Amino acid sequence: MKRIIFFLLALLLAAATHASGEGISALFGYSAFFLPESNQPYVETYLNFDAKTLVLSPEPNGQYRATVEVTILVKKGDTVAYVKKYDLNSPYTSSAEENNFTFFDLQRFALSNGIYDLQLTLRDKGSQQPPYIYNDKLVVYFQPKAPSMSNIQLMAYATPTEQDNMLSRNGYDMVPYISDFVPASISQLHPYIEVYNLHNELGDKPYVVYFAIEQHETGRRIAAYDTYLNRTTTKANDPIYGSIDISPLPSGNYDLVAIVRNLKGEPLLRKSITFYRSNPGISDDAFTEEHIAKSFAGLITDEEKLSYYIRALYPISSPDEVTSADNILKSSNLAEKQSFFYRFWMRRNMIDPAGEWNKYLTRLQYVDQKYSYPKTPGYMTDRGRVYLQYGPPDFVRDEKNFVGALNTDGLGQIHYLPYQLWRYNQLENDYANRVFLFWDQFRSGYYRLLNSNARGELITPNWERVLSQQQLEEDTQGEVGQQFERGF
Repeated sequence: MKRIIFFLLALLLAAATHASGEGISALFGYSAFFLPESNQPYVETYLNFDAKTLVLSPEPNGQYRATVEVTILVKKGDTVAYVKKYDLNSPYTSSAEENNFTFFDLQRFALSNGIYDLQLTLRDKGSQQPPYIYNDKLVVYFQPKAPSMSNIQLMAYATPTEQDNMLSRNGYDMVPYISDFVPASISQLHPYIEVYNLHNELGDKPYVVYFAIEQHETGRRIAAYDTYLNRTTTKANDPIYGSIDISPLPSGNYDLVAIVRNLKGEPLLRKSITFYRSNPGISDDAFTEEHIAKSFAGLITDEEKLSYYIRALYPISSPDEVTSADNILKSSNLAEKQSFFYRFWMRRNMIDPAGEWNKYLTRLQYVDQKYSYPKTPGYMTDRGRVYLQYGPPDFVRDEKNFVGALNTDGLGQIHYLPYQLWRYNQLENDYANRVFLFWDQFRSGYYRLLNSNARGELITPNWERVLSQQQLEEDTQGEVGQQFERGF
């Protein structure tokens, strides 16, 4: 399982609209497994929707439900390896206001070994909002006869299977836990792995599966959380489901490690995932209140200012960090806010967290001065968010009244709404020349993101037609579209 943020590709798809409360909120994950008998890798995808962020529409039976159009597209180069478009329906409710629930979807499909481009598109069919599109890399690799291990998949819970369904696996119905955030209310981790072809190396000799938790920043082993499972198998596929008590685990960033060893103690296979634990009230010697009180975070004693700084972290936070920050801001005292703030920057720079915060503070002060709008601080605007997340652009084109030619003969004119084009020569984990185009729809000075070619950012079909106030025909490129392609 690969994660965007840490380990499972869990994504709050509406992160960009989190502050306004609009748009789809969903968690998306995927994991790769293997069928040794047929030498066939396959992928599972997981989606979990928050019904409160969808439109529940009336049905002919007098009840209500939401419908999301889901498209999963997997490509290898220019070749489509897998595509599926389907409608996912929520459970029925008796009214549109009964939306305090989530619903889940799981898909399985075969893929050969390789590196793929995965695109997920979600559209709320009861809403006029444009679809949400997310792109990422998907890696699938299993050797036919050699020992290997699936990715670690955390499970919310497992119950014996009474009738086969999409959650059935090795005699149990297993519900994936699609998040890298583990709150204090969860006292057990339930990792699931599959070990393949180990009998080709060990025969019928037993082996040991070893689960441990390590500090993510230092690699320090938390010995109290070591777990051993003795196994003996002659099967090509050995499923392993374990439980680890994390009730005394302090807040922090950790790696859950699965290691397979032979009886001599020699490591054969290893996989790990990262998770963030929130467990207020449980202290760690490395993060004592006294230590934090003397740190850069402890020196911020104005609670209102500190709350503002925590909210201003949203543009660079993982979805689960946003959730954790929301909870901290609602119910915590000054010391807990200082602790959250300190740990946030320790996860990004363990050597110099204060220096990392000061660099971000410089950016924050700039966007608040440059991009703030009445009742909207700079970090909550689209330009402010992009600036904080990616830094200053390498090139900016600012047009207030750009006029382009209507056609190649130069006849007629297109009057575009005000826009800014930002180009980044290189973004981390992305291709070169990534472009963001912001527009001022109402000529009010408030710019919103209209389109981008950066990974994970907003893609708007026929965006230039929107910018040209419908003067361009659909699927027609004008001069601003050419600027976007060039990056200037």
